[in-house]
Amino acid sequence: MRLAHQLALESEQITADMVEAAEFPDLVQRYGIRAVPHIVINGRTAFVGALPEAEFVSRVLEAAGVPAKPEQKS
Repeated sequence: MRLAHQLALESEQITADMVEAAEFPDLVQRYGIRAVPHIVINGRTAFVGALPEAEFVSRVLEAAGVPAKPEQKS
């Protein structure tokens, strides 16, 4: 959640909310949540579980329709 909030601070196009699953069973049912963290982007499920920072950002960009940059070899 920390990284999601950092992204939201950096861009006006991003918002981040953390929801306590026990307090919002309707959201748990709507998104079929069975584990946490469960990241939902733009109303659809994007991924479940903690990811390394680079992969998290990549998945957020992918969900936003931003093309991935090719990996650079060192």
